[in-house]
Amino acid sequence: MVETIEITTIAKLRLVIARFGEMDRAKWWNTKGMLAHLGELAVSRGFIKTHLFARARAVFAVAAHRCDEVFNPPDAYTLWKLPADIEDQLEDAWSQWLEDPKPWAEFLEKLNEQSGDDLFETLRKFDLVSDQVVGQAKRLKRSNDSRSVRVPDVPEFDESTVALLAAAFSRGESGKLSVPYVQIEGPEA
Repeated sequence: MVETIEITTIAKLRLVIARFGEMDRAKWWNTKGMLAHLGELAVSRGFIKTHLFARARAVFAVAAHRCDEVFNPPDAYTLWKLPADIEDQLEDAWSQWLEDPKPWAEFLEKLNEQSGDDLFETLRKFDLVSDQVVGQAKRLKRSNDSRSVRVPDVPEFDESTVALLAAAFSRGESGKLSVPYVQIEGPEA
C-alpha cells in the first residue's frame, strides 16, 4: 500500500542524491557537475528555460542506470525505481514545474553551496529527513559484497520510506556505490 507522499519532496531527495553521486563528489555515476554551474553552462544554451529539468533528468537516468548495473534487486524498490503510481505522479508534476522553474533553480543553487561531504547534513539542511530516519540509516549495513543496502521491509510505502532510501546512500563510500533497496510486504511486491 502506498500512502500519500509529497511529490516535491521526492524530487528534492532525488536531486540531492543525484548531485551527491556525481564524479566531482562521491564518484558513483559518470556525470561531473551536470547539476552544478558546469552543467548549466553546457546545457542552458539549448534549453534556455528548461535546462535545469533537462540536466536533472539526464543525471537521474545515469544514476538509475548505474544503480541497476551495481545491484538490480528483483521485486524491490529503489530511489530511482519507485512504485508506479508515485512515478506517474512525478511525471505529471514535471509539466507543472516547467512553468515555474525559479524555486527549483534556487533549490539547486543552495544545494551546490553545500560542501558535498556529509549527505546527512545536506538532507537535514533541506529538511528532507528526520532525525529518526538518519538514526535508522546509520544502523543499516551494506551487503557482504558491498553492492547493496537493504532497508527493512515496510508494511506500507510512505514518505519516510523514500527518505530512508535516500539517506541509506550514506552507507556507500567515495567511488563505491551501495544501492539502497526495500521490499514491500504483501501484494504490491
